[in-house]
Amino acid sequence: MSKHLFLCALLSAATLPVFAKDGNATADEASAMVKKGVAFIKASGKDKAYAEINNKAGQFTDRDLYLVVYGLDGVVRAHGANEKMIGKNLLELKDVDGKPFVKERVELAQSKGTFWQDYKFTNPVSKKIEPKRAYCERLDDVAVCGGIYK
Repeated sequence: MSKHLFLCALLSAATLPVFAKDGNATADEASAMVKKGVAFIKASGKDKAYAEINNKAGQFTDRDLYLVVYGLDGVVRAHGANEKMIGKNLLELKDVDGKPFVKERVELAQSKGTFWQDYKFTNPVSKKIEPKRAYCERLDDVAVCGGIYK
């Protein structure tokens, strides 16, 4: 192999870890994505932003991290992992431990505005119910959330 080809191969292999994203998303990635989503909704309007959040191949889905937008009435406005949830009132939805996490989320959005919340939910990558921690920010009459699996 020529020196030039060897050098190119070596440099390519050395940069792979920089570009590859393996494993679960981090808390920093979740909060950054939520902040990006809030800014995108403000800049683009709800219709365009919600369509982008619903796009599984879009900028608001990364591995096991995706955004969900809940109205303060419990109705899902946008969902990055399951478009069948859009328009449904999930206020009474409970996790496997019986925790009414959507109701709690709405209450936290109304009282705190910005918060972390723990519950259990199905990981879209592993398809297993796992402990999840969601970061949420209130924006007017909705809560924009993105979570990590622990």
